[in-house]
Amino acid sequence: MASNDSKHREEEETAAGAEDEDTGAQVAPIVKLEEIYVTTGEEEEQPILDLKAKLYRFDKDGNQWKERGAGTVKFLKHKETGKVRLVMRQSKTLKICANHLVLSTMTVQEHAGNDKSCVWHASDFADGELKDEMFCIRFPSVENCKTFMEMFQEVAESQKKEENKDASATAGLLEKLSVEDNKTEVEDKEKAKAKTEEAPAAGKEKVSESAEKDEGPLPST
Repeated sequence: MASNDSKHREEEETAAGAEDEDTGAQVAPIVKLEEIYVTTGEEEEQPILDLKAKLYRFDKDGNQWKERGAGTVKFLKHKETGKVRLVMRQSKTLKICANHLVLSTMTVQEHAGNDKSCVWHASDFADGELKDEMFCIRFPSVENCKTFMEMFQEVAESQKKEENKDASATAGLLEKLSVEDNKTEVEDKEKAKAKTEEAPAAGKEKVSESAEKDEGPLPST
């Protein structure tokens, strides 16, 4: 009986070894997956700050703070316009929980009673429409919170310069358009004056021609 069991085990081991043996055959995949390029909307921007944090928004109806998500908060500067926006995504889902421009009028301040947190107001676009939100963000350390606040204020100050540049450029464009409009107006007046001066002269010529025709030939004697 024992010999039969031993023989049976040997047969099973032999069969298992045969199954594990690499035959060298290559099997083509049933479905071929193509690589897809996924855009994030951040391709034209350069990150100037990247920190881990947890974000909250103030619920006015419930009069309480509600968590928006934990993830990475970034300041992204556009390579052409120089504008900077704050973007935060949740770590696991990459869902956007904050997305707004940093304007020169914005300020950030430390949250009362917690030196790892700070608060600010913004017109946020994370939900696909502009909403006035009050945010509170909490960092793992006091140092990270200070770094965030310093960068926030620095960006807001830099945007004042960008806004002044835009205002100067707009003023210059309006001045140029005004000069061109005045030039066009003068040219139109000169053309109208020239036409007015030509009209009487042409009229006199026609009257003269008509008078000559009315005289006719002299009567014969």
